[in-house]
Amino acid sequence: KGKNMEKGESSSYYFNKLWKFFASVRLTVIILLSLAATSVIGTVIPQNAGDAAYLRKYGEVLYRIFHVLDIFDMYHSWWFQFLLLMLTMNIIICSAERLSSTWKIIFPGNPRLNISRFRKHPDKEEFIADCPMERLKDTYTSFMSEAFGYTEMKQSDDGVCILAEKGRWTRMGVYIVHISVILLLLGGLAGSMFGFEGFVNIPEGGSTDHIRLRKTDQIKQLDFTIRCNDFSVSFYDSGAPEEFRSSLSVLENGKLVLDRDIIVNDPLRYKGISMFQSSYGKLPLSIERLKGKAITLDIKSKATGMSYTEKAIFGQKFDLPENMGTFVIKDFDDSYGFRGHNIGESFVGELITGNGEPLDIAMPVRFPQFDMMRKGDFIVSVVGYDYPYYYTGLQVTKDPGVVIVYTGFVLMIIGFYITFFMSHQRLCVELAENNGKSRVKVSGIADRNKMGMETRTKKLSERLAALSH
Repeated sequence: KGKNMEKGESSSYYFNKLWKFFASVRLTVIILLSLAATSVIGTVIPQNAGDAAYLRKYGEVLYRIFHVLDIFDMYHSWWFQFLLLMLTMNIIICSAERLSSTWKIIFPGNPRLNISRFRKHPDKEEFIADCPMERLKDTYTSFMSEAFGYTEMKQSDDGVCILAEKGRWTRMGVYIVHISVILLLLGGLAGSMFGFEGFVNIPEGGSTDHIRLRKTDQIKQLDFTIRCNDFSVSFYDSGAPEEFRSSLSVLENGKLVLDRDIIVNDPLRYKGISMFQSSYGKLPLSIERLKGKAITLDIKSKATGMSYTEKAIFGQKFDLPENMGTFVIKDFDDSYGFRGHNIGESFVGELITGNGEPLDIAMPVRFPQFDMMRKGDFIVSVVGYDYPYYYTGLQVTKDPGVVIVYTGFVLMIIGFYITFFMSHQRLCVELAENNGKSRVKVSGIADRNKMGMETRTKKLSERLAALSH
């Protein structure tokens, strides 16, 4: 029995020590200063850059130290999450420590107002009413009940006191702010621990069910498939992209569940996962992708000096003007070799004339006058083509703490409004006989905004004086 008592006392001792540790305001200050210091570090040291950049900037020794301490991704590090958790516990226990006394004020069971406290209050309003006290007593009690809700009448040495109050619950405003801060911290922790951010490139007509995570470069499997049905991009006159748009579909078990076009800052959201339009690019040209696509050719006749523009379909023969023969674009090479030099992307056409063998003609995209070296009857060059395929770059994120954070922000606004603009107000109206008339004293007390309560007391006094006529 003695051993069990000793164990119980020991457990209680350590629990009380732990409780006092977390209930300390000093701990709050230390944690907040630590978070501020780490935030400065996170601002000075770029986050989530490449390893090569860090090695080049800090050297191998500092790089290894920072890497072990997760300085390069500190807002997702275990120690930053630990600080947030400590602050959350600190706020919860500090609030619980002080809640009991506030609770007794808000829910006293049998509210009692102390007349002497009002009598000692320096700011009072006083006037003489022409009505006898007995008549004013009922009038004032009815008015105070409507204005304040709770009223209480007490006998005094020379008359009666009508006591009223409202807004006891406003003392909870600071606790609502505390709850909001806790929700913000918990939302940040939830996003840090259970959220993710990744990227994926999807070609037009292609689909994927996985992404590459940003900070680890690992592959993450999704519970659904994203398909890019179409991609379009428009450009300013300067050549800069004006808008790029992806037409996406979400499929589960091969069945279509959602269709949506997205642009920058207008994501698609599904199952708590957001898909943002992040980037785009051109897929490498290939013969398969070029089949059936139009290529614009410029054909100049040496005999007549005329210049013709023709839309040639890749792989389809067409007749050249001025009976020059037939022509077909049959091949494409992204690194065409000419006399040991790489002249880049080039289309290869085949010329068929009535009196000769088929002749291959190279048409480099970068060198439109290249065919002049052939010294034929005409010069052919590529002046444009519809790029057959793009890919869309998506940023895919999940943050389960977003709803918690938004709830915290709403509660914080409500809590601040209650804390700064509302108060627990108490009023005392003391009536006493004065030669057939009534002497009226009005005093008011508030836990906050005392100047505002003085103004309210004065207005109430004026209103009571008007009711006495």
